[in-house]
Amino acid sequence: MLKFKPILKSTIWGGDKIIKFKHMDCHQPLVGESWEISCIPGFESIVSEGEHMGQSLNEVVAEMGPRLLGADNHQRFGNEFPLLVKFIDASDDLSIQVHPDEATALRQGKGHGKTEMWYALPSSPDAHLYNGLRQAITPERCKSMASDGTICEALAHYDVSEGDVFFIPAGTIHSIGKGCFVVEIQQTSDITYRLYDFMRRDKDGNLRELHLQEAGESIHYHSITDNHIPYTRKKNEGVELVRCPWFTTSVYDLDEPMVIDYSDLDSFVILIGVKGSGVVVDNEGHSMSLCAGETILLPACTNEIKVEGEVRFLETYV
Repeated sequence: MLKFKPILKSTIWGGDKIIKFKHMDCHQPLVGESWEISCIPGFESIVSEGEHMGQSLNEVVAEMGPRLLGADNHQRFGNEFPLLVKFIDASDDLSIQVHPDEATALRQGKGHGKTEMWYALPSSPDAHLYNGLRQAITPERCKSMASDGTICEALAHYDVSEGDVFFIPAGTIHSIGKGCFVVEIQQTSDITYRLYDFMRRDKDGNLRELHLQEAGESIHYHSITDNHIPYTRKKNEGVELVRCPWFTTSVYDLDEPMVIDYSDLDSFVILIGVKGSGVVVDNEGHSMSLCAGETILLPACTNEIKVEGEVRFLETYV
């Protein structure tokens, strides 16, 4: 089992929820993101404890290969870890944006596309977000609305409460809104194309860059599926939230011990604590705490775990 040092990122829209949620002794201002697990160049996660302490995720993947990723994943992704996990705290609206799919990213010479999901943590009472189109729109109309600042009128608007789940397939116009505090699970990609940014200026007083050409190439203009994912909350069993080619994510809400069998799963597993506290013990007797704000990576060679405590966590794998 592996834990990593969080990578805190200050942003112009960042807030103060992440440091409190993770119980960190830190005074960094405007923390908008905590990258929990990342192999993005320049932002590689570093193991914080145990056998591999001090090594980067990339180094551990190169050393363990299929024992960490799983045989199929290792063949599919090589030594690249395929997921990026973040906590995101928005004290202001993020830009109206889109990410390319695999084919578009390849044409643009950008590597992987970016499909993602959000799980809402305790957010502000007025928290909201945009996710997808209300109705089909032409590329010309979309570009015009982005240019004149009316693009939000074309988007599906959602109020956000703790436990809400949203799926964001690549090509979907979206924005995390003011007051949202979420877990984001996504493909390993850092490509974001801004369509509109509310005329905000950066720290130097300049309007932030937009990417209308690249965004226009990436948007799925006729996709109007409701991507607010309904599910029934249950105690002491896994509830699947999202299943797609890039990740499968479930939520567990435990108040009694539970054994989870991974012997037939050919993948690493990520556990993300979202509420309460517990302890995870693997089949080799290694144990780690899993509290709200903590993230654990289980290698694919893990056969089973036992989780004890009153804890709610997300489980995701490829």
